[in-house]
Amino acid sequence: MRAAEAILTARGGMTSHAALVARGWGKCCVVGCADVKIDLKARVLTLGGEVLKEGSWISLNGSRGFIYTGKMPLVEPSEVTMTMLQDFLKFCNSIRALKVWTNADTPSDSAQARTYGAEGIGLFRIEHMFYGKGSDAALFQLRKMIMSKNLEERKAALNDLFPYMKNDLKATFKVMEGFHVTVRLMDPPLHEFVPHQKEKLEELGKALGISFEELEARATALRESNPMMGHRGVRLGVTYPEITEMQARAIFEAAAELQKEGIKVFPDIMIPVVSLENEVKHQTEIIHRVYAEVMKQKGVKVKYMVGTMIEIPRACLMAGKLAETMEFFSFGTNDLTQMTFGYSRDDSGPFLNDYVKKGIIPVDPFQTIDQDGVGELIKITVERGRKTRKDLKIGICGEQGGEPASVAFCHKVGLTYVSCSPFRVPIAILSAAQSQIRNPRKK
Repeated sequence: MRAAEAILTARGGMTSHAALVARGWGKCCVVGCADVKIDLKARVLTLGGEVLKEGSWISLNGSRGFIYTGKMPLVEPSEVTMTMLQDFLKFCNSIRALKVWTNADTPSDSAQARTYGAEGIGLFRIEHMFYGKGSDAALFQLRKMIMSKNLEERKAALNDLFPYMKNDLKATFKVMEGFHVTVRLMDPPLHEFVPHQKEKLEELGKALGISFEELEARATALRESNPMMGHRGVRLGVTYPEITEMQARAIFEAAAELQKEGIKVFPDIMIPVVSLENEVKHQTEIIHRVYAEVMKQKGVKVKYMVGTMIEIPRACLMAGKLAETMEFFSFGTNDLTQMTFGYSRDDSGPFLNDYVKKGIIPVDPFQTIDQDGVGELIKITVERGRKTRKDLKIGICGEQGGEPASVAFCHKVGLTYVSCSPFRVPIAILSAAQSQIRNPRKK
């Protein structure tokens, strides 16, 4: 996906994972096109009866979902238009009370968001350093760690992975000088990173000094029936504390080294997939211990916070207890919506479209916050969390953070910030300003 100029899929919907990733990267994307037939073996695409061979030109209109055969002329935005946009966004910034942050995974994404007026990063997915151009070396070390059989092997692989992670974090911290960067600890299930190609598996087996058969057995053992609710997020950190320790060390060393250079850095560490207060206590103890070790070694003090993603309904109900340890909350509304409705984000497209057309549901809840259900859980979280910790910082980092009706809801219930993909930041800023005019609150 990183290498593509645009993306076209035959399956999925506007809120499928492919669409969310494409939106975050600012790539044109048309998803769930039932008229498209893709033959991977023949390397051809059939569109409306026309067969296109690999290498043929097609043009996409991501806003309207249109697909054209051939290479269509494109219009680049003018410098005058961009200047007018910047002036308008400055005016909106002078009005709004709700802060607007961005979801960014690379220094270039972060720089783009800053030009639009983003005031921080609300979601830096630490595992995204293993995707895209230039990630092969880091991904190989991660795979070694995943396939490790014991603590000794795992620690050795984590030591090899550490410099890649620290350098990646350092680059983004530097671009976001003076702003908070919320780093989400590793979230996906480990099997997602296991290679499928035989040559890649053989290369990995050779590095670990094990046979191909043994490596296959280890890969099979990682597979899960329902990975979305399986061994991921905080559960990885509890099972393998050394993974959390390495990530925390990379964050704090990167921040400390920049601070010694005179660059102000504010890392916020976010623990994902939490449902129990003891999970965050366990992880926070590791993070605080590593912080003390790194600051002693580097001879500086970096300001930081530890918080959690709120993406499981139980976490919403336990917000008061979680706030005893956590310094901020961030709603992962994509997963919170999945967990609340029992809908799969990647498989709900076909029936959700029907639900909306037939009036069963007013809007797709993955595009706009469902205020009666998911929204009620958000209200409960805000109320219970701030009853325990009055100054609790609360934001949202799901894609609804850039959708106007959802931004208005976040403003109304008292969230501190919304965070969305860089290319949705201008929409969020405008919506936040409109919300302040319609329903004023203290800045």
